Amino acid sequence: MRKGPLKTSPLNRLPKRPRKVAVPKKPRPKKPAHVFFNRFAAIDFETADFGRDSACALGIVVVENGKIVKKEYSLIRPPRRDFVFSYLHGITWRDVASKPAFGDFWPTVKDLLDNVDFIAAHNASFDRSVLHACCDMHGHRPPLDKYVCTMKLARRLWDIRPTKLSDVCRHFAIDLMHHDAASDALACANIVLKARDTGVPVGAFLSKN
Repeated sequence: MRKGPLKTSPLNRLPKRPRKVAVPKKPRPKKPAHVFFNRFAAIDFETADFGRDSACALGIVVVENGKIVKKEYSLIRPPRRDFVFSYLHGITWRDVASKPAFGDFWPTVKDLLDNVDFIAAHNASFDRSVLHACCDMHGHRPPLDKYVCTMKLARRLWDIRPTKLSDVCRHFAIDLMHHDAASDALACANIVLKARDTGVPVGAFLSKN
């Protein structure tokens, strides 16, 4: 018996769906490995005792376009008379008894830390904690929370070890009168300036609180 043509199912006559073509994902932009800068401030605190709120001296150096444009040094009267670290910085209660407390002093210098790319300090976690503790005690808002630690900078960019401020200054032949807040802040600024051509490695920044 002769067989007729096979019947085509209606389902077989439907047009085939085009295959999905995988679209390659755009690579995420990589975060910069180094941060370049124009204006920054370097700071250094000296404290009277183990309390972070016992700032007795502050040095600030402001740098813009590779040049130091402002230096500030002030003695501060801490909230307690007992001085534990006079053997380091040479400051005693007699030196600061007539100086303004942090709450009165801070408004006269806080504008120096405005409009900067970051604040730099050697062992920056200490100086940041002192600044925040003093601001909290006196009801002031601390400045931006972008800090560069020149200890981390020295290790990551130049592999300098050990990395005490005196060690890094010796490496670069930077003048230093250690534990003098004005000298320490100036030395810190000069260390950062050594990184001006390469930028600051992101690993040299402190994480946010």
